[in-house]
Amino acid sequence: MNNKAFWHNNALPLSILFSIVFLAIYLSLSAAGHLLGLDPNTAVGDVSRWCERIHHNVVREPINALSNISFMIAGIFMIKTIAQDHKAGRAINQYHGFTPIILLYIGAAYFLGPGSMFMHGTNTYWGGWIDRLSMIMYIIIPWLINVKELAGWSKRTFLSAYGIIVLIYGISSWIYDSAMGINLDLWAVSIGLWIISETLFRFWSPSFRIISGFIGFLVAIVFSISPVAMLQNLDNYWWIILFWIPGIFATQAPTKKRSYNPWFFLVMFFFVAAYYIWEQGKAGTDWCHPDSLFQLHGVWHLMCAIATWSFFKFLRTEVVK
Repeated sequence: MNNKAFWHNNALPLSILFSIVFLAIYLSLSAAGHLLGLDPNTAVGDVSRWCERIHHNVVREPINALSNISFMIAGIFMIKTIAQDHKAGRAINQYHGFTPIILLYIGAAYFLGPGSMFMHGTNTYWGGWIDRLSMIMYIIIPWLINVKELAGWSKRTFLSAYGIIVLIYGISSWIYDSAMGINLDLWAVSIGLWIISETLFRFWSPSFRIISGFIGFLVAIVFSISPVAMLQNLDNYWWIILFWIPGIFATQAPTKKRSYNPWFFLVMFFFVAAYYIWEQGKAGTDWCHPDSLFQLHGVWHLMCAIATWSFFKFLRTEVVK
């Protein structure tokens, strides 16, 4: 058996084994106190920013931390699916089987779990940095995939662009803050770029390229950000000019099409609903119950994990026109 066949046949059990080993090491080091810290101006017994009470042993926020296993489970099911593609000989599109782009997507979706787990479980600066990095590593993939198709990029160009963005964000966010020292909310702008690029993918035309950036303002409204407020506060929202990136790169009509019902609409439902739940799962809201086993921030993790699975299924509907 060659190396390629070995990985195809054993990817699922190896991903399960890796997850078990990771959790065992994580919990062991936490129990020994090697991973634990405290966010600034907090102490054991306080209520964290995300509502749950901060604990002394094992993990600081147990529910908020361990609910991230849902991302790892979603990733494992994705691995199972592409392994079945290989065994069945299915190669319908670039998201079937062990292709570089789908493996990158699965890896980023899976890493959301450990990334967020480090933040909620350790309450350390480095844990928060890994959490933010994992979010960026995931959210830039949907719009970069669309830009790749609309610009006619090769896989190498796509992967290079991805790596450069992640590297720049990782270094700058460690040195400065999540805004990279330039008031750039890469998470928020990437959500806008995702929907803008997806709309361009579906309704491409030369004239639509010019006006496509305005869709970003509609996305902002969904997330309770007023376009007027954005325009009046350009020091913080200067990055709205980046909404035109997909239109600039969309030099050609896509040669492929995707089925939007039901998976894309499920992505939108779970992600938007999760966002509003996330807003209520903060300290000080009426829904915050610090000592409850039911934490809204944990529900946010679960619903976002389902959204990553739904987007995976959505990509797999792609066919040549």
